[in-house]
Amino acid sequence: MRSRLLTLIGHWQARLIRSGRSARPIPDERMKQLRALEARLSYEFHDRTLLNAALTHRSFVHEQHLSDEEKAAIRDYESLEFLGDAVLGLIISEHLFRSYPSLSEGELSKMKSFLVSTTHLAKVSRNLGLGDFMRLSHGEEKTGGRSKRAILADLIESLTAALFLDGGLEAARKFILGQFDVSLKQLAEEQLEFRDNKSQLQERLHKLGFGEPEYSVVSEVGPPHRREFVVRVAVDGRSLADGEGRSKKEAQQSAARIALERLAEIEPPNTN
Repeated sequence: MRSRLLTLIGHWQARLIRSGRSARPIPDERMKQLRALEARLSYEFHDRTLLNAALTHRSFVHEQHLSDEEKAAIRDYESLEFLGDAVLGLIISEHLFRSYPSLSEGELSKMKSFLVSTTHLAKVSRNLGLGDFMRLSHGEEKTGGRSKRAILADLIESLTAALFLDGGLEAARKFILGQFDVSLKQLAEEQLEFRDNKSQLQERLHKLGFGEPEYSVVSEVGPPHRREFVVRVAVDGRSLADGEGRSKKEAQQSAARIALERLAEIEPPNTN
């Protein structure tokens, strides 16, 4: 983990130096938006181009009528999201390790998986209103890009990376632990359900008289390092729910969670 972080930090530091002189100035109206978000974050960036990049979708860059050189000077959040994923994982792992010294690796892993899941990150992102500060293409805007769960989750990771690069690990840690405060307290008070949704669904279906739940991949999109999967769970030939995730396992858990919420609406099979 440490060597991976150092490699990513070095990449971004070099990139910042290369692009610093050629970067286009941030327009006044955009600067007002960034300052408004800084007030919400209780953090003022030394380099606001980092914050701007963390909120810039790739589609926005491609839509600009600029030369390739000019487009290269406009950074999007993709590589920041990649770095943020590593930083976020480190912060959460350290916090859980220190907070729950008696728990097993498996139990800690389940807690971490929930906290860094697309569903949870998107929820945190919505609470912060990050979608309102994004720069998107008109096409992505029309298809609801500001409210897409995968994009909202990416923003938490890209913002984590921007804070890390601008203010160090402590700035990133303060942001993550602050935004995750409610969920972390619920975990501590055992009020948050983070157990295996697939196992719970299987158990509930059996009690209702259904067969085994079956999972199938509906779609997978995106580059290898940020793939997004959609998985469908069905039982006895009947579709129960679709779930999204950055891995097939996460998408299966998401589908199982949604199916559990919908079970009350499903008629049990006729066992007569």
